[in-house]
Amino acid sequence: MHPILIHIGWFHLPTYGVLLVTAILGGIFIAMRLGRRVGLDPSLVLDFCTWLILVALVGAKVLMVVTEWSYYRDHLGEIFSLSTFLAGGVFYGGFLAALIFTVWYVRVQKISFWKLADVLAPGVALGQSVGRLGCFSAGCDYGKPTTMPWGVVFTSKFAHEVTGVPLGLHLHPAQLYESFATFVIFGLLLWWFPRKKRDGNIFLGYVGLYAVARFFLEFLRGDPDRGFVFNHLLSTSQFIAILALAGIAAVFIWRWVHRFEGLQAKPKHQSERSESHVGAAARGAR
Repeated sequence: MHPILIHIGWFHLPTYGVLLVTAILGGIFIAMRLGRRVGLDPSLVLDFCTWLILVALVGAKVLMVVTEWSYYRDHLGEIFSLSTFLAGGVFYGGFLAALIFTVWYVRVQKISFWKLADVLAPGVALGQSVGRLGCFSAGCDYGKPTTMPWGVVFTSKFAHEVTGVPLGLHLHPAQLYESFATFVIFGLLLWWFPRKKRDGNIFLGYVGLYAVARFFLEFLRGDPDRGFVFNHLLSTSQFIAILALAGIAAVFIWRWVHRFEGLQAKPKHQSERSESHVGAAARGAR
């Protein structure tokens, strides 16, 4: 674990920052490639992704502050501190902010929400996978103590000061677990993309797969700054994951019902057209 990649005099380059930039560039590259496949202008996708990243970063920080308001309320200056800036934030905060921004953007640009969401989903999963390696290097989002042979020990005092990661203890490498899980999700989405039956399925699949993975990974997380609900019964991310699963289930049901109604209505239209043709033929015969 190396929180500082390069340190020369007063200059230091955080490993987390380097990997975060790598994650962003990788995600944008995938989105542009997939966008071109479905007829979206790559320059429009690039412009959208640039704004989306800024919105997501702000959203992640905002939810982090909200979930830890009991601390930040007494330390308002910490909201704009270096430690808050370097912290990864809460992913679901960034996701929700990005989702709201996307809804607004597609209305302004008059493009399909589902098509754009499908293009973005694999890139987001890849970005998460690389980004969690950055979390591992910085020590944030660490796991609970463990006796498993693959437990990791953090030793950087700088990382402890910035993220609060315990030093000298064997911890679950929760960051690596999530990095692996999101990389698998990325691979599945990339395989599924050319085989999808309907726009939106890739995005909904991503939300569902990540929600399940995050729900169970939360049990192995040891950092206390994730926020909890229902008297610490669930973490904030677990609660949002449940809401996300309920939401996509509702969307799938709604889409299925409307598709079924469309199939039911189609024969009716066809019969009306057939009757009109028969009527025209009869009039011609007269």
